Amino acid sequence: MNTKNLWVFFFALASILLVANNFVSASASELVTINAVEIDDVSALGNEVAVVAGETITVKVFFTALQSTSDVKLKLELEGTKVSEEAVTAPFTVEREKKYSKTLTLTIPSELQDEVSDELTLDIKIWNGDFRTEDNKISLNVQRPSYNAAIMSIDSAQSVEAGKVLPVDVVLKNTGYNRLDDVFVTVKIGALGLERSSYLGDLVAIENKNNDDTVTKRFLIEIPSDAKAGAYTLEVKASNNDFSVSQSKQIAVKNEFSSSAVVADIKKSASVGSEAEFELVIANPTNKLRVFRIVTESNGDLTTGSSAQLVSVPAGETKTISVTAKPSSKGDFTFDVSIFAGEELVDSVKLGVLAEGRSANSGSIVALTIILVIIFLVLLGALIALMKKKPEQSEEFGESYY
Repeated sequence: MNTKNLWVFFFALASILLVANNFVSASASELVTINAVEIDDVSALGNEVAVVAGETITVKVFFTALQSTSDVKLKLELEGTKVSEEAVTAPFTVEREKKYSKTLTLTIPSELQDEVSDELTLDIKIWNGDFRTEDNKISLNVQRPSYNAAIMSIDSAQSVEAGKVLPVDVVLKNTGYNRLDDVFVTVKIGALGLERSSYLGDLVAIENKNNDDTVTKRFLIEIPSDAKAGAYTLEVKASNNDFSVSQSKQIAVKNEFSSSAVVADIKKSASVGSEAEFELVIANPTNKLRVFRIVTESNGDLTTGSSAQLVSVPAGETKTISVTAKPSSKGDFTFDVSIFAGEELVDSVKLGVLAEGRSANSGSIVALTIILVIIFLVLLGALIALMKKKPEQSEEFGESYY
């Protein structure tokens, strides 16, 4: 019996020593003692600090080092239901029994679904390869912004023909804490000077289960017939006196008439004094009759013109005119042809003429001059020859007697 009691005594003593050793080891592995935590200058230890979803907070951690060591890091992590956010300091060195503070920033995840507020956990970890301190989780109260809305979608075709109507469906949701009064939505394509606005009224808060906090609105945007083909930014903006939010997307505008003026050849050759002729196609991409004014550029060595100065083109059709250029000297010439609709310059093309040698008329004149000179010389030679020829002796007759 005494032997059995002795074994029990030794077993209990060994257990006590093991627990004590583990306690000492655990204490020895601690790197720091966290003295205080402030979130946006509000004490967070023992307090549930309120933060706003989507905003950035500043977290300061004050601690005392229990060890002298290097390559220490501090990590903050926000653990949400679906999204986590974390931040880590650069490595630093601490000395035993000295006090330190580190500051990091974090963005509060916006993952509130059907609640105006919820809880979020902040974890603090300070460690290196040998030591580690993990503080108890700090609870934060996350709530929606007081007044806010989100553009959930901008539904439209990716491309549209010029002259057609582009339907745009906008879905707007109240993501704020409170009701949104007198909400307006504006849709615009700034590069085309297009803008449409609509009054949506009030959007209730999410906690009001009897009404919908989401609204859909359709806008009809008429693309001008003369809009140039290309990519444009479609911008949607929702606002009232308390908030403003915007979102954009790219759309492509297609136009068969990418230019109001088209030429097959932009440069031609011509002899000096002769005309080079260009065919110019004038297109009217609009949905109404337009009258275009054609202006050609001339200079001292190049005379230009067109077969018509005013061209009437029906909606969606084209007309062809001729443009002429006549060089008066050798050289490489360029000139502009401008197309106006009223006083508005709608398009311009640059044409060129390469003038070489003499004109055909000049050659004909020279050839005719040479021929006349030759004829003149022949006639002159004949005249001289006649003048040099001696006259023949006339026959003498004697007197006749009867």
